[in-house]
Amino acid sequence: MVDKHSQSFFGQSTGLTIISSSKSEPHIFLKCIKRKPDGSWEKPSLGEGKTIKCNLDEIVMIFEVLERNLESWSSFHNFNDVKTQISFKWEDQKKNKLLVYIGNYSKMLNFAQIEIFRRLINHLIKEKIEFATVPNLVPSKIAIENPKHKKITKKLQNSNELPSVKESVEHNENEITNINGVIEGETEKALLIQFGDKKEIWIPKSLIRSNYNSINNISQNFMIDNWILKKNSILES
Repeated sequence: MVDKHSQSFFGQSTGLTIISSSKSEPHIFLKCIKRKPDGSWEKPSLGEGKTIKCNLDEIVMIFEVLERNLESWSSFHNFNDVKTQISFKWEDQKKNKLLVYIGNYSKMLNFAQIEIFRRLINHLIKEKIEFATVPNLVPSKIAIENPKHKKITKKLQNSNELPSVKESVEHNENEITNINGVIEGETEKALLIQFGDKKEIWIPKSLIRSNYNSINNISQNFMIDNWILKKNSILES
């Protein structure tokens, strides 16, 4: 069983990517980017696009829509006093088209994409319940519960008010950076990555939050904890 998952759904103007950084972390990331007027795509490494972190409660609600048990589901994310609405809604009565909203980004999924999404989410729920809910499984990644950051999730059939979810600060999008690099070497626990200006540093695999191709000399994007990049002068402090 692999530890990380990443699946992208691209259309003519919008791309949606599902990212699970580790089976031992009880959340996933949903990342949206748009095609620019010049034909290029937004780059998260430049602060473009939108990334949302969904907890286990939200993943289950998304799965209920994908299973066609719910007509729709919506929620608000409150991060750094910025509220972002996310919504999953069936576009047709046959439930063969699903419209996903994340803030100002929208993506229509067709039947095949929905089925891939559904099966992946189903797998991630089982995986995270097994590995992300075991106390002391990975001590360095177990977060201390903060009463100021409670998760609130409600079913919406009997309420017009959308639930508001306060995002945890653990591994939030301000603490990780999407950065381009080339793998020059690899050990069991680390990658030697060459970034711009020919600078090579060893990055522990535990600090890489995205999937990667281990083949050398391929330029690719990595989601890496900011502190290690700042420590090695890849990012400005």
